[in-house]
Amino acid sequence: TNICFYFARRTCHLITCLILAYLQTVVGLGLLAEVIFVGVIAIITFLAFHTHTSRSMFVGILCDIFNIIMYASPLTIWHKVITTKSVEYMPFFLSLANFANGCIWTAYALIKLDIYILVSNGLGAILGFIQLVIYACYYKSTPKKGNDDDFVKPKPTEVQHSGAAMA
Repeated sequence: TNICFYFARRTCHLITCLILAYLQTVVGLGLLAEVIFVGVIAIITFLAFHTHTSRSMFVGILCDIFNIIMYASPLTIWHKVITTKSVEYMPFFLSLANFANGCIWTAYALIKLDIYILVSNGLGAILGFIQLVIYACYYKSTPKKGNDDDFVKPKPTEVQHSGAAMA
């Protein structure tokens, strides 16, 4: 039995190590891909564009594209909220932070008159506001977790004893 226990313990340890190694590899490859992407963009920017204005426009448009993707990513959750009529999958504070982030950067863009910051973050503020409106519309229809009234107490189990005495 000791050998079986040792084998089971070592097998669990091996499986755990393999899973962790896989996760570290995936994260490492993701970070490597990001570094390579930023490097490629930097090389393209310096080799293809020769003035500060053209470089700013290229990087600004690229940042706008990724910023809009970031703000539009909750659209899949909006669909789920509307079809299920439940905000269970839409965290309120994330929606609020999304809206506040868009508003603050939009205000900054208006002060500096920077069109690249204004376009993506203005759209982000609008999308964040819509997300909060959707949250407000479906908040009441979401069942609350942890409500004691909905908790059904299990019936106590009965143990039947035979009349025979235990030896």
